[in-house]
Amino acid sequence: MWGRTTEGRAVRTRAVRARVLRARSGQGRTAAWLGRRTRGVRGRDAQAGMSTAEYAVGTIAAAGFAAVLYKIVTSGPVSTAMRQLIERALDAGF
Repeated sequence: MWGRTTEGRAVRTRAVRARVLRARSGQGRTAAWLGRRTRGVRGRDAQAGMSTAEYAVGTIAAAGFAAVLYKIVTSGPVSTAMRQLIERALDAGF
């Protein structure tokens, strides 16, 4: 119903004139450019720290998992079983 009344047309006309004047003076374009520029910078900075933290946690988890596997593989029963498996594989006849 905004455009049907005289008052609605007047409000819309003022808004259009204000936009045109800002565009002619360059203020509207500059403000829009600056807004896009700062939103982009904030978005990249927010993601940069997050991925670094994720990589750090992943690296620590991988190192811990490797340490646990090393302890298991070098334990007595597992070491003996692996040695026997390798000896059987090498002695297999073709």
